[in-house]
Amino acid sequence: MFALSATDLIACVLVPRFELVITAGRRSGLLGAPVAIAPEPGGQRIGEVSAAAEAFGVGRGMRLGEALARCRQLILLPPDPSAVQERWERVLGALESTGAAVETLGQGVACFDIGGLLRLYGGVQAVLGVVLTAVGMPVRCGVAQARFVAVMAARGARPRQPLILAGGQRQAREFLAPLPIEALNHAAHGDALEPLTQTLRRLGIGTLGELAALPRAHVADRFGRVGLEARELALGYDTPLRTRQPAEAVCESLELPESSGGEQLERALGLLVDRLLARPERRGRTLRAVILSATLVEGGGSWRQQVTFRESLSDPVRMRLALTPRLQLLPAPVQALTLTVERFGPATGEQRALLEEPARARATRLREAVRQTRAGAGPEAVLRILYIDPRSRYPERRAILTPFE
Repeated sequence: MFALSATDLIACVLVPRFELVITAGRRSGLLGAPVAIAPEPGGQRIGEVSAAAEAFGVGRGMRLGEALARCRQLILLPPDPSAVQERWERVLGALESTGAAVETLGQGVACFDIGGLLRLYGGVQAVLGVVLTAVGMPVRCGVAQARFVAVMAARGARPRQPLILAGGQRQAREFLAPLPIEALNHAAHGDALEPLTQTLRRLGIGTLGELAALPRAHVADRFGRVGLEARELALGYDTPLRTRQPAEAVCESLELPESSGGEQLERALGLLVDRLLARPERRGRTLRAVILSATLVEGGGSWRQQVTFRESLSDPVRMRLALTPRLQLLPAPVQALTLTVERFGPATGEQRALLEEPARARATRLREAVRQTRAGAGPEAVLRILYIDPRSRYPERRAILTPFE
């Protein structure tokens, strides 16, 4: 349901070329040259590109062969999704520290309602000043009464000069009217609107103003629900924000002494699973989704995979069975392996049998003893030996201590 409030103001914070800047890292001097993020392992399409690359007609999502044909001097940076996601989480945390409830529209774009912050900081300009200071990066800001208008205002704003459109629907519609129809791809559900924008362009509808001028009944008859959503966006309406719930970061990382693979890498993953389940922050909850990431050797960037379990798990054996096949997707040798909780599930519930087996009863008492020992002496109180590389010449690499489960 599209809505427009007369009191709420939506602010959009946009970090230009966020993914490319973080991937370049210390090589920021390359951003003045034609640069693009190389395709993900197994993919064929490049990532974010620099302004110099766009001058050659190279764009994000273009096939690698076509991009190199248009710009032979194009520099490809290895993708580093782990570093990008980590830095974006820090930016979102900085925004939430100001009191804002944030909705992220992808890495580099975040929106929040500033209505509740006006009295706290004393006006729109004061709120945006606090936000700019908290983020600590060059950003562009736009303010409007709808999410889509705020996003487009941020894209049209200058650095440290927020574009504020608080004049209601009329001002928003006048601002949106000259924008190209492809601006709909930057909406909250822009992926679903991209085929529609291509169709509208072929039909000669090139701006948002031309789309807004079409009769509603004709748009519904020709394009259905998706067409009506696009027309409402062109008129300056949008759906309410869907803010995220801040979650505590629970992760475990393991630096590998040398380029590991095969059985040694699987044992390292098992160690991370045991350590993650033994973290006190888990508080008995199951794990619904985790992120398995790796730092690749020799400046090869990073690798990241999100794994959602079929059901919430707290069993290390089942978790290893679900995560181990993902290690085969690694594109290069690994320098460090990280396992992060993406989403928790409900607390573990134990359904007792009518006649409890002696072995199960002993295991239950053992788990309770381990829990009480850790509560009194810390998470490292009860450990077990896990063999990592039994054939290694170095004794300290043959086995390692891991939390007992």
